[in-house]
Parts: sequence; structure tokens; C-alpha cells
Amino acid sequence: MSVTICESIEAALEGVADGSSVMAGGFGLVGIPQRLIEGLRDRGSRGLTVISNNCGVDGWGLGLLLRTGQIRRMIASYVGENREFERQLIAGELEVELVPQGTLAERIRAGGAGIPAFYTPAGVGTPIAEGREVREFDGRRYLLERALTADVALVKAWRADRLGNLVYRRTARNFNPMMATAARLTVAEVEEIVEVGALDPDQIHTPGIFVHRVVACPGVEKRIERRTVRA
Repeated sequence: MSVTICESIEAALEGVADGSSVMAGGFGLVGIPQRLIEGLRDRGSRGLTVISNNCGVDGWGLGLLLRTGQIRRMIASYVGENREFERQLIAGELEVELVPQGTLAERIRAGGAGIPAFYTPAGVGTPIAEGREVREFDGRRYLLERALTADVALVKAWRADRLGNLVYRRTARNFNPMMATAARLTVAEVEEIVEVGALDPDQIHTPGIFVHRVVACPGVEKRIERRTVRA
């Protein structure tokens, strides 16, 4: 499989249609594909199902797509930093599936590995389990969870080479590597594209076989969600 090095965000997002399911990497505002999110907003794709740990904040990250009403359904673990999300949820304008964070990560990983479902103790005995299959193994009850895949994965990496191999930087790795494996089209926003051989093979986090398009976006603002300093 060949990787396309895109010259623009528009080219990187070509073919992302209305009604698509989209995975977006990041944890809080760390490791989010900000320029690809902005490009998706500008593209105007609507009726999206978005799978991400959270939905950004008001006016940044996935919060941009909320503000324009492009997200129809959100599958996430944490949504507490976004007033517009709260408003749309209460108003019935947004479908929401809340998933325990570890379960969300494993559902995505399983999707990338071709595993259709798995059992987990997380959520048993809570509203999460209502109407769902629960089985007992060795005296403990487990909830059946289905894997997650998507039409498109938007991931953020530090570096890529021209074969699409990706390296993430520290905690910005978060959900990005597993999402890169779980979509039919994976688009990587990176800070730098280097020549083949410049990346240490032992340090590559996502092999290029999983990546379809790469676009370089140097100098993107990295916002801090909650700044805490000493008095």
C-alpha cells in the first residue's frame, strides 16, 4: 500500500462524506489533530458520528464541529469541559454514548485487531449494562462490549517518514496509535515529515501499513486545557 503525502488539508480530507464515522485522537487537548478538525469544519461534512475520548472544549478541538452542528452522534469517555456539548445533549440535539475510558480504548484496539467483541467487568451493575449481555466467568460477571471501527481516523503524530511510519511525542501518543489501526482511511497530521531511514525502526509507534495519507502542519498552537501554577 502506498502512502499519499498531501500538500493541503483539503487533499488530506478528500472523500470524507456526510454521515461518516470519524475517530479523532487526543486526550483533553493533547495530541489532537487540530488542523484536520478545522479542515473538517471547513469542508462542511455533516451528520458525523465522532469517536474520541472527549469532545474538545468550547471553540477548540472537536468543539469546533459541535458549534457548527456537524456532529450527530458522539461516542466518548469524558465530556465535562464543553458547555455547548451540555446544551446540545440536554436539548436532544446530540446523541451520546458514554463509555468507560479503558473500555473505549479496548473497543478501538479490538476493532483494529479484527476482534468483534470482548467481555469486561467494567460497567457491570451500572446503567451502562442495562439491556446488554452479561456472562459469568470463574464466579465474576462480565459485560459484552462490541469493537469499534470507523470510516476515517484523524490522528496527530510528531514525525512521519515518506512511507507513513509515525512517531508520537510522549503523552500526545494517547489514543492515536490504536485509532490509526481501526479505520478504513487513516489520515495523519504531523509536525514534520522526514526521509525514509531517518526514524529509528525501534521507535516507530504506528507502521506505515496502517496510514493512507500524511499532511505536514508545523507550528500548530498547543493549548493547555487547565493551566495550574504555584502561588
